Amino acid sequence: MAMMVNQVGYEAMACRKKAVVNRPGSYVLKNAAGAILWQGQTGVAVSDPLCGETLYPLDFGSVHTPGKYYLESFDGDKSDTFTIDRDVLEGVHNAMIKALYFQRCGCALEEKYAGPYIHAACHTEDSEVYGEPGHMIKAQGGWHDAGDYGRYITPAAVTIGHLLYAYWLNTMAFKEQLSIPESGNGMPDVLNECRYELEWMLKMQREDGGVYHKLTAWSHADFVMPEEDKDTFYAYSISSLATADFCACMALAARVYRGSSASGMGEKEFSLRLESAARRAWKWLTENPEPLLFTNPEGSNTGEYGDGADADERLWAAAEMMTLAAWLQEDAREYVEELRRILDTGLAVTDFGWTDVAGFAAMAVLTDFGAAKAAGEETVQRFRTAVLAEADRLAALGERNAFGMAMGAEDFCWGSNMVVTNRGILLALACRVLEMGGREADRPQTETHQTGIVQPSDETAGMLPGDSETARRIARYEEVMQAQVDYLLGKNITGYSFVTGFGEHAYRHPHLRTTAADGIDDPMAGWVSGGPNGKPGDELAIKMIPAGTPPMKCYLDREECYSLNEMTIYWNSSAVFVTGYLRQKAWEKEKEQA
Repeated sequence: MAMMVNQVGYEAMACRKKAVVNRPGSYVLKNAAGAILWQGQTGVAVSDPLCGETLYPLDFGSVHTPGKYYLESFDGDKSDTFTIDRDVLEGVHNAMIKALYFQRCGCALEEKYAGPYIHAACHTEDSEVYGEPGHMIKAQGGWHDAGDYGRYITPAAVTIGHLLYAYWLNTMAFKEQLSIPESGNGMPDVLNECRYELEWMLKMQREDGGVYHKLTAWSHADFVMPEEDKDTFYAYSISSLATADFCACMALAARVYRGSSASGMGEKEFSLRLESAARRAWKWLTENPEPLLFTNPEGSNTGEYGDGADADERLWAAAEMMTLAAWLQEDAREYVEELRRILDTGLAVTDFGWTDVAGFAAMAVLTDFGAAKAAGEETVQRFRTAVLAEADRLAALGERNAFGMAMGAEDFCWGSNMVVTNRGILLALACRVLEMGGREADRPQTETHQTGIVQPSDETAGMLPGDSETARRIARYEEVMQAQVDYLLGKNITGYSFVTGFGEHAYRHPHLRTTAADGIDDPMAGWVSGGPNGKPGDELAIKMIPAGTPPMKCYLDREECYSLNEMTIYWNSSAVFVTGYLRQKAWEKEKEQA
């Protein structure tokens, strides 16, 4: 039989502790010694379209005692073991950030920080500008984007956006050191790791402000260690997609690094470099108002990250430049005008993936009172209305399947786990919008981080604006958000935890060149799998998954299955945002109860 649980565990004081089983009846919760701590019955049957089965919820939210547990059925079948404890997500949250260190390019990974996953410095040569023989640029560094050794600006910007907003809005979730070379230097390690990528991104900007779309070889490398990949790397053409994402990312990073409470002179100087780069990119965008998109040259097979339009990228750039200008007390009218112009086209503003980054514009406007003031009440309300409407839609989706997830059958696509976690981001933003009341006057606040981001004062921490309906709405969103994380960590029909190293049945064979070539049985911990794909796109998956298989079941833990089991930096960063929010909320509630 199947008993599906979050294989990492559940927050001790939370009431949202649920499993899903495929047989009705009585179940018990036992600790490591076999003692029964809870006994209960399954809930109402749900015919689930995501997996094509009839399933039953099992709610053991009344158990708060820390420990190791498993569920057992009336006839002796057992679930995977899981933990109930305070801050149960700490380990997986930090591992998903630390995983980015293992993608560092241009430097050696040392045993002190990498354990057995060491390798020599890779891709240390200068790169040639494609189409300009002899024109070389120094663009070493950054993170390998995914299972290949390419580096790409648009997904890099999205990854940084996820991580910087996750840190900025949920600071208490980023206190631990991660054992990377910069640990202990006075900056949070998430900012240390992001800086490694930002330094590479700065090298990808041309003197006139335009930004090269990507840095890859002509073709993907064989499954060899990164230092063994000796192919020539090319900086491919400037695109408005890359330039706009770069602009937004640099403007956001400029205020985060300057405003960090741990910031020293080095970070302030770094912030000025980021600000200057953002301004040059904005200038290029204004001088090149028509879309300059990107397609691979014929014969090149490295990641394209193509997109059919650049309006959402330009919207994000305008929003971040406006926020930066408000933070610096500069005239923001130019950016506000562009923001409103693009909004008037009817662009959706609720997604956080590399193809659609408009959700980041909503994030900027709705979490910074300086930005909100500059944008104006009507514009703020447009963002607010869109975010809350989408959150309500997602919450309603969560009521239609046994797992409580904000997913429909059509959402199980290539990289479906990013859909899972990006929807968690939207729900987290909606919760913060409701908590803040939408505008500054709704409750007492104090400004923190020197950025204009307004957070609750100590006296009002944990309070909610308005009536109990607001509290119920936030609880509803958070329940769906928790369900998204539970799914990622094993409460799904495949029985796998989709994060390496976490859970009794964590997936073990990511489509990742280093893990395939390093001779080590287990992959490094913390990588999020792409996940089930109802329309698999690689040869092995097409062969092995029968046509008509329900979408949540369309998964294989096979290295060859890049359309199911690749990893990427931006799937990790999206998950980090959601676990960061849940950790921060648990800390806030604990502080309130102390």
